[in-house]
Amino acid sequence: MSVEEGAAAPDFTLPASGGRTASLAAMKGRPFVLYFYPKADTSGCTKEACDFQEALPALQQAGLEVIGVSPDAMGPVEKFAAKYGLTFPLASDAEKQAAEAYGTWVQKSMYGRTYMGMERSTFLIDGEGKVARIWRKVKVPGHAQAVMEAARQLR
Repeated sequence: MSVEEGAAAPDFTLPASGGRTASLAAMKGRPFVLYFYPKADTSGCTKEACDFQEALPALQQAGLEVIGVSPDAMGPVEKFAAKYGLTFPLASDAEKQAAEAYGTWVQKSMYGRTYMGMERSTFLIDGEGKVARIWRKVKVPGHAQAVMEAARQLR
């Protein structure tokens, strides 16, 4: 299953860092950035999370919140958030329900071996709960800035 721009964002409710719960319902009426990353505390995921943390004040000024999602269990997610001082919610999608709904749990291949894994993807959800923009197979450098630019156009 995959999500298209302009479609309603698939529903999700996930446990998140800091004892929080991340859900579509909780974000009702507010635009937000939902990004999926493969694994907590790996180099690319750390860079991406820190870039979003750095962009957070500007994103919040534009009226947006950020939610990060990985297939990691809550233990590694909490450690990752604490280690890098990440203040936005990092959610655990251990059952991969959100990843399946957003089409980010995909077949990957490395060294001739195929396996299922998280595709680094970002979704900009507008205040009506519709998917305004999608970035798939994200390359981390400059990505948070590109999301910021797109977020400014939501107004």
